[in-house]
Order: sequence, then C-alpha cells, then structure tokens
Amino acid sequence: MSEKSRAVFALITCVFFWGISFVSTKIAGVVFPPMSLGALRFALALVFLVFIKNRVIPGEKLTIQDLPLLIGAGLTGVTLYFFFENTGLGLISASEASIIIASIPALTLGAEWLEGKLPRPGKGGGEPARIPGRRWLGALISMIGVVLTAQGAPLPGSEPLLSGAAAGGKAEGTILGYFCMAGAALSWVAYCFLTRPLFSRRSRLYIVYWQTFFGFLAFIPFAAGEFSRWGRPDPGIILHVVFLGLCCSALAYWFYAQSLSVLGIPVSALFLNFVPVITVIAGFLILGERLSPIQWAGAALVLAGVYLATYKGS
Repeated sequence: MSEKSRAVFALITCVFFWGISFVSTKIAGVVFPPMSLGALRFALALVFLVFIKNRVIPGEKLTIQDLPLLIGAGLTGVTLYFFFENTGLGLISASEASIIIASIPALTLGAEWLEGKLPRPGKGGGEPARIPGRRWLGALISMIGVVLTAQGAPLPGSEPLLSGAAAGGKAEGTILGYFCMAGAALSWVAYCFLTRPLFSRRSRLYIVYWQTFFGFLAFIPFAAGEFSRWGRPDPGIILHVVFLGLCCSALAYWFYAQSLSVLGIPVSALFLNFVPVITVIAGFLILGERLSPIQWAGAALVLAGVYLATYKGS
C-alpha cells in the first residue's frame, strides 16, 4: 500500500470515529460536564500514547523550539475545541452540531488566503493565495447551508441535553450552541495550521503525544471546578468514555496527523465533510434523532458547497 493510500485509509478511519463521537459525547455528557468529559477522554488518550511513544520513539525528546507550536496546537485542537464542542452538544442535536463542523474546509480556504497576506520573519507581507472563484462560491453556499440548518426547528427525538432554564432558555441556548460549534470549527482550523510546521522535523507520534499532554493540562483547572456536578456513570457510559479516549482522541489524532503530513490541510479537511453523514446515521440508530426537511436541505448545501470549495478541479 502506498503512502498516499495509507493516508486516505487513516482519514476514513478518523471520519468513522469522529462521526460516532458526537453521539458518544452526547450520551456521556449526561453524566460528565463538558470540560470534565474532555479531561477524562484525553487522560485515557495520554496513557495510551505514553505506552506507544515509549515503544516506538523512546529517544525523541521535547525541545524548546517546538514548545510554542505544540502548546498552541494543544490548546486550540484539544482544550478549546472540546470546550466548544462539548458545550455545544449540550444545547443542540448531535446531527446539527456535526453539520456545522463540516464548514471547516471552507474556513480553511479563508485561513490560507489570510496566511498569504501576513508578514513573515525577514520578509514583507506576502501576496494572498490565489483561490479560484468557485471555491469562494462553494464557501458561500456552505455558509447558507449552515444558516438553513440552524433555522430548522428540531423534531421530537432531536432535543439537546439541556433545556429550559438549564440552557438559559430554549432559544438562547440553541443560539449559544450554534456559536459554540462555530468556535469549535475555528479552533480546529487553527490547530491544523499550528501543526503543519512540525511535520518537517518531528514524527507524527511525537507531535500528537505532546499536543495531547498540553491540551490535557489545560483541561485540569476547568474539570476540577466541575467535580461537584459529576453524575454516577453506568458501564455503558464508561464504554463511551473509553471509546472517546482511545479511538476518537489517541488513534484518530495520530491518524489525522499522518494524513495532514501526506495529503495537506485542504484535502484532509475535505474528508471531514463525511462526518455529518456518519453522525446522522449513528444518531438515527442510537439516539433516534431526526432532521426537519429544511435542515436536510441545509445539510445538502453544506456538503455540496464545501465540496465545491475544496475540489481540486481544472
């Protein structure tokens, strides 16, 4: 199997894990508050990665040169991302949340354009990246799709974990949920761009291990303040947390780092468009969630628009 084929297979595995993760997060979130759930899943991931790292790359040590990028990526791609995602999933349905996350490829285009305009050490401001008009059109279509998805009223069986006063009022809570998922999308884009410079000098396992370490450390003070709100997990909840920690955190981040280094940010982001498809199927089978017709139309526009924005055609 070629390196590119392995990268594609790794991406497909990530999509499968992350598609189901929205459902597992929603279920486990009944017992564990947002930051506590994040701390638990990445504590499990860190234990797993310590074992793998010591066997695979025992001699690769942390250097001061890597610290800014590793800490920045850990905070954005781990702590901030899951603060926004776990909070958002308490306020809107898993299917709605995953569709908003599908805007990441369009946001990546904007970040690439902006990156080209920023000054670099020893150089002046660069020229903005030349992005075909069809890509901007695709980004616009995907944003319209997100708006339609947000406007569609959830049907029975697609209620958020928090409602009424607990969510600050249903309408306010729903709007906050959409903003939280948008924050998660922006955090992931930042994570990808902070990770990319490390590929030329460090192994993928080294990168993911230290990002997980710093991201987990940032969870601790927030999780400590939530301890009084913990519920009593049953075996099913524990299995969901283990799945989130080992499969959706340790393995998925490791696989995604491999894909980023081989396929690049735009192509890797494109595969995230399939996350809502997996989530909708999993939400239907496990949570009994449904989407209204306008939300289905919004979902179609998101997927079509993001695909148009990132498709490498002539």
